[in-house]
Order: sequence, then C-alpha cells, then structure tokens
Amino acid sequence: MFHPARLVCHVRLVQGQVWGRLRPSQATSHCENHRSYQSKASGVFGFNPQTAGGQDEFAIPAEVHQSRRDNSNAFRYVDAFRKHGYKYADLNPVALSATSLSSAPELDADRYGLSADQSVPTQGLCSLDSQAASVTELTEQLTKVYCGSTALECGYIECENEQEWLFAKYEDIKSHQLEDSAKKALAIEMLKSQAFDNFLATKFQSVKRYGGEGAEAMMGFFTELFDQAERQNIDQVILGQAHRGRLNLLTGLLQFPPVAMFRKMKGLPEFPPEQSGAGDVLSHLTASLEIGSVHVTMLPNPSHLEAVNPVAVGKARAKHLTVGGGEYGSGQMGDSALCVQIHGDAALAGQGINMETLQIANVPHYSVGGSLHLVVNNQVGFTTPGERARSSRHCTDLAKQIGAPVIHVNGDHPEDLVRATRLAIEYRQKFRKDIFVNLVCFRRWGHNELDDPTFTNPALYSIIHARRSVPDNYSDKLIENGIFTSEERSAVVSKHMELLNENFRLMDNYTPERTNLKGLWQSMSESTGNITEWDTGVGADVLKFVGSKSVQAPEDFNVHSHLKKHHIEGRIKKLESGSGIDWGTAEALAMGSLLYQGFNIRISGQDVGRATFSHRHAMLVDQQSNEIYIPMNDIMEDQKGKLEIANSILSEEAVLAFEYGMSIESPNNLVIWEAQFGDFFNGAQIILDTYVANGESKWGLQSGLVMLLPHGMDGAGPEHSSCRIERFLQMTDSRENAGDGDNVNWEIVHPTTAAQYFHLLRRQMVRNYRKPLVVIAPKTLLRLPAASSTLENMSPGRCFQTVLSDTAEPAPEKVEKVIFVSGKHYFTLSKYIQENSVQNVAVVRLESICPFPAERLQQELKKYKNAKKFVWSQEEHRNMGCWTFVQPRFENLVGVKLSYAGRDELCQPAVGVGQVHQAENKQILDRTFSS
Repeated sequence: MFHPARLVCHVRLVQGQVWGRLRPSQATSHCENHRSYQSKASGVFGFNPQTAGGQDEFAIPAEVHQSRRDNSNAFRYVDAFRKHGYKYADLNPVALSATSLSSAPELDADRYGLSADQSVPTQGLCSLDSQAASVTELTEQLTKVYCGSTALECGYIECENEQEWLFAKYEDIKSHQLEDSAKKALAIEMLKSQAFDNFLATKFQSVKRYGGEGAEAMMGFFTELFDQAERQNIDQVILGQAHRGRLNLLTGLLQFPPVAMFRKMKGLPEFPPEQSGAGDVLSHLTASLEIGSVHVTMLPNPSHLEAVNPVAVGKARAKHLTVGGGEYGSGQMGDSALCVQIHGDAALAGQGINMETLQIANVPHYSVGGSLHLVVNNQVGFTTPGERARSSRHCTDLAKQIGAPVIHVNGDHPEDLVRATRLAIEYRQKFRKDIFVNLVCFRRWGHNELDDPTFTNPALYSIIHARRSVPDNYSDKLIENGIFTSEERSAVVSKHMELLNENFRLMDNYTPERTNLKGLWQSMSESTGNITEWDTGVGADVLKFVGSKSVQAPEDFNVHSHLKKHHIEGRIKKLESGSGIDWGTAEALAMGSLLYQGFNIRISGQDVGRATFSHRHAMLVDQQSNEIYIPMNDIMEDQKGKLEIANSILSEEAVLAFEYGMSIESPNNLVIWEAQFGDFFNGAQIILDTYVANGESKWGLQSGLVMLLPHGMDGAGPEHSSCRIERFLQMTDSRENAGDGDNVNWEIVHPTTAAQYFHLLRRQMVRNYRKPLVVIAPKTLLRLPAASSTLENMSPGRCFQTVLSDTAEPAPEKVEKVIFVSGKHYFTLSKYIQENSVQNVAVVRLESICPFPAERLQQELKKYKNAKKFVWSQEEHRNMGCWTFVQPRFENLVGVKLSYAGRDELCQPAVGVGQVHQAENKQILDRTFSS
C-alpha cells in the first residue's frame, strides 16, 4: 500500500528531511514558466508579474537524487509508469476490448534490466511501506496507481518540480478514502439525476433533454467543486457548460425550479410578460445562485459547442476587476473567481475555439489564474465514434499545448472522480494554471433521446444497453458495504419524483421571475422604442487636461523620437489651438474623460496599444529599457477609472468572446474590441451570431461591447477592404416598414468625424442602458484634416448626430439632387464637387445606419423642396455595403425612391487589380453625378 508521507518529491517531508527552497538560479533552470513582459516591476494595470502563482517551488533533496542515481534502472521503470501508464489504464466503462499491459513495451521491467524477484530500494522512487520491494511488488503497485481506473498524464509539463508535485499528490490522493457521509451524498445526487431523466422520459417523451444518463458520475465533480471552492475561500464560480447533463445539474445542485423548466418544455416562455426578448431553447437555460458562501453562475450557451468557454473566462476575469483583485489590485488571479469549463469529447478535439481559448490562458491581461476543465467524454460525437473524431489518442491532448495536466477517470468509479477533482483544484490553487479532468463515460441514448444510436454504433450500444446504470451500480455497492440501505435508496428516488410531480402540477399557474438587470446592473433599464439623444459633451478645460495627460511620460522615460515630435508635441499643439483634433486624439479625449469620471476602459485586440495604423499610442514603450507606460492611468492621484491595454494573441473568435464575457459583468466597464482589419471579424462570426447580436433577446443580458472594424475601399484588395457592413445589418432586428428605436439589438454606426467618434464612445457609458456598438471604423480618415474636429464640437450640449448635413451648405432652393452616403465616401464626393464646381447638389451623411434615423432624414429633406433626384452612392459593391438595407427604408419610411450609384455586384469584397480598382472609382463618380 502506498504511504503518502513518504512520497517522492515536492512534499515538504520525505524520509524526515526538509526539502530546500530553490535558489533563483535553480528556479530559472528548473522551472522557467514565467515569461518576461514589457512592464515595470510594479506592472501595468491588468498585469502584475508579482501576482503570478506557482512560484513557491521546492528543490529535490540530495539524497533522493542520490537514490535515483544508485538505482537508475528502477527509477527509469517507475518513471515509465508515470509517463506512459495512462495509455494502458482501465478507463473505458464500455470498452469493446480489454486493455492489457502485455501490449505495453514501455512498462516491461526487462527493458530496464530488472528481474521479477530482484529487490530494489524505494526511497526516492515511490512509496511502499517497506524500505525495499521486489520488482513484482513494485509492478503491482505502479499498475494499480497509474494503470487502474484513473490515470495521470503530465509528462509534457516543462517544469520538473511541478511534475514531481503532481506525481506525489496523485499517489497520495489515490489512497484517500471518502467518508461514508460523502459517499451517501454522492449516491443521492446521482440517483436524483437518474430520477430526473426517468421523469422527463415519462412526462415529456418528445422533448430533447440531452440527459446525463451514463455520465451521472459528473455529480461527484460538482459536489466536490462547490465544497472545495468554499473551503478555498473562492467567492465566485463561473460555469461554461454545453447541453449534456445541463438540465440535470440545473434542477439538482443549482436549484433551478423544475416548474420553470417544465413550462419551457411545454412551449411557454421563460421570461415574465414585462421582459422583452425572444428567449432560447431548453438546453440553454441558466442559473445564478449562492451555494454556501460561493456564488455560482452558469452562463448561457449557444448550440455552437464550446463557444461559451472563452465567454466564461472573460466573465471570470471581469469578476476580479469588479472587486479589484489579482492583477487589478491585491492577491492572485484566481482568488476571487474560478472558471470551470465543461467540454464534450468530440467538441473539445474538433472545435478550434478551444485551442484559441487555451492559448490565452497564460497571456498577460487574459489570465484568470487557471481554469478547471471537466470533459464529459461519452465517446461519441453525434454519431461519430471517438477514434474517428480526432487524430490524437485522447480528446484532451489539446491540453498539451499549454502544459496542462490531465487526470483521466473511468466513469464507473464516481469516487475516483471526486478524488481527481480534489487534486485538480489543489493543483489550480497552487500553480494557478489550467488542469483537465477527463471523465470517460458513455451516452445511454443517441445524441438526443429521440435518436437511435444503433444505426451507426451497434457494437458499442449492444454493451451499453446490456449494462446497469452508474447510480444503480454505485448505490448497490454502498448497500453491500452497509453504508446505504435499499429503503434509503427508494426513499431518495420517491422523494425526488414527488418533488418533480408537484412542480409539474404547478406548471400552468407559475409566472417566471425576471432574472436580469439585478446586482451591478440594477441601475440599468431596458431601452425603448424611441431614438434618444444624450448630452455627451465635456468642457474644454477637462478635455485639455486629460488630453495633455494622455501624452505625458516620466522624465526618465525614453520616448521614441518620432512619437515625441509628432504624437506628443503634435497633440499638445492641437489641444492648445482647440482645432485639428484627429481620430486618435478624439479617442484619447473620450477615454480620458470617462476615466476621469471613474469608468474603467479595456481595449483588446491585435496590436491595440499602438493600433494597426499607428494612430493610438496609448501605450508607450521605453526605447532603452523596453518597459511599458500607459499615460492615461496617471491622469490624477487616486484615480478610480483605469485603462487596460490588452494586446491579444492572433485570434478573433476566442478573444471577442472573452471581451463579451468581460462586458456582461458590469455596466461600469467600457470594453472595446478592435479588429486589425475590419474583415477579421470573420473568424469570430459564431460569437457575433450567437452572443453579441442577440444575447439580450435570448437571455436578457445587456452588453455595451464596442467593436471597431476598420473599413474602406482604398485598394487594399479583397481581404483588407470591407468589414462586410451588410452582414451586420442583416443581423439587426431593424424593420423595413416601421421606425427603429433604441431597442434594436445592436447599433451600427459609420462616423466620419473625430467628434462623432468621441460622442459615440462617451454615449456607451452615459446612457441608462447598454447595447453592443458596431463602429465601421476609418483608415484614411484617421489623419484626414477634413475629418478632424474642434474642442467646440465636443463641448457640453453636443451629442452624436445620426445624420450630418452637407457642410458645403448649398442654397436649399437650388438643390435638385440629394446624394445620400455613409463613411469616407463622403469626402470623395465632396472633393469631386469642389474640383468640378458641381452645382445644385447636396450630400447628406448617414452616421447611424441602425437604428435607421428616418425622422431625422425627413427633417433634412424638408430643406430641399425642389429636389427631384435622390441617389444612394457607396464605394462598396451593389450586393454589399448599406444599399440593400437603406433602399427599402428610404422608400417606406422616408418617402424617397433612391437610385443606386456604386460598384456592380461581385463575389469578393474588392478587386485585386489596381487599375481596375481605379476605373471603378471613376465609374462610381460618373454614376453618382450623371444619374
């Protein structure tokens, strides 16, 4: 039997000797997990290298190293089990063939020069009661621990001491016995889960419930999770879970009212009558509750598997921001919140968003102090068996890319899952890194209960249909051992069935409760059917103050010479004159004034500190020391609002989802995601489709997320020109035959001046509701003098204008043609008019595309009573841009029939031949002014 007090490595006492702490030089050579980052020792807002976990390493005692040298063959044999045992473990509860160590050459003692009856010392090798053991005894113990119903996979971890700690703790926890009360509690939760599935099978036979049958052992994971979270003083647990077993967990441990779920199954809404929204399907219901001293949040998930995971990570990160913990204040990341991601086996291996999410796990400004992963591995993805669903041995092999350990557990052994969960949480708490628990189980029915799995997997399901359930088998074992009785088991099932029946009877008289706009969101309201204006102006004295602070730097900071002259000195001159305020300056003024008011701002994306087009420079880098300085975090003493610059990995889907998760935590944080080029949102389409565009409609979740999408047909070719405005417009709930209000699902704007952008950013935080904002952002306008603004344009009483009149101010009575336009194309038309002395034309800009400003356009048209021609001119192709969106609205709501002037239809956003592009530009002008 293994003896935990004498385990090798990373335990404070081994054979009575205290293990010494690593010296800095040793720590560097043994465990170089912490990478340098451009920041001062004190860090920057959102990243503090001194809060990184897992740094308290211990050196391996000299006598252990000596024992391993003296018995190198035996140590290599032990190490083989630790590194390769997982490949031969008895993990599959419905295996088609049995595993055998005879097929494990790595675990053959002969390979290491050992004979069966040979005696080897155990010190520094493994933990047996005796000081020595025969190779046969050693083999038996190693097989039991590393090739039994659980297995540890961590041989790829770079840090030797981290591996040693895991081996020691794993061997220790394997010998732990659960208390009888814990075993009974585990049996009860599994029986309740089974009873729930049986109840639904009787009452709702045609409902797809995606039950937990075959995976009931997962209840052991959750009971241990919530218990350990409370013991570890973790305040928040954020769950991201797909459909399998979700309803079981909700109505069980998460105390979701069964009556509310039954209403949904009957086809009734989950929202109260006063709450707007279209709702979502049954398997996406959510929960938010207190379990002991821990607040547990199960986030909504779409049917796009695994999409919830980065949202959960972002939400967990935002929890730290809310309380000022970890890298936002005191303590470590992970103290305040624990992110738990529940995966399916096929989706974990197959969905690329998992790779992206794992890659941000240890990146500055994205870390949450480690996520806990549970894989509900039912070994079939829809109809595809595991061996055809991936190229790797295990679905968890993705964990290797970030060195995350994996604990594999046979789903027929729920107590082992409890132990594995205990080890996983202890590892996460110590090292603040991700760790996986792979529950190898089965799915009793098809992908859903109406699907017949025998069509495609007859051999597997012949085994599944012939066996008893996990709850029945486990409770039988407890009864056999005198821990549980048959009467108690029957009583548990009867009581739970009666609870479900009682809730079933209440179904028609139950009124759902509103669950949104509470807590941090209680000051927010639902938006209305009107288009409102908000005074977002700021006094010139404040703007000059925060503007000057946005380019300050310590005296000993070595600013790049170009930035010193053009960025810093140039901005100061603009502020002093009060004119020529360009895009980057306007953004800094909007952000600085919001920070001044106490709001937090986070801007995320690829290269956002500098910005793709080098116009922002909100993050300065010392040209000698390479250290980072963020001027706007030093606007004033005791500054409450802070700016976080989060330069992301080269990912769109996971990063945008992460930022969405950040945005739904609190209305007091302005969260911005900037695409490097506008069309890069393509990689995040799933998140836009399933979260950002409709999170409020489906789940009542408001989000003020801002998306900046650089756009412009400026000859960059097919991929870097268009942000596909038409796709965002197609995803709105704007109506063609009725006026829009603030209650559209998201807002799509195409600002053409720096002041307009300034007001948009401020409006996101000033309003009493939150909406996602899609900004069709500029490229050439960033430095175009005609697109610049004055401080007067940003003064009190000013606001974002949905429509901009013609700045040339043509005589209204002489205007015969009105051209409507959006974006930078306005400046092309304006230049043409000036250069060619075009008369009798007015050019009107739509700055807000959705909500569509019908009333404001009607007011504008009243000026031009003699106009006979009305043109929509755009630089995009006819089947793209705003044309198909604005055309019916102008006709139905404004009373104007538009003619089209722009590029012809094309299958790609832009041509790749420069001369053709220029010819198209000329053609657009000809069509605009000749029509």
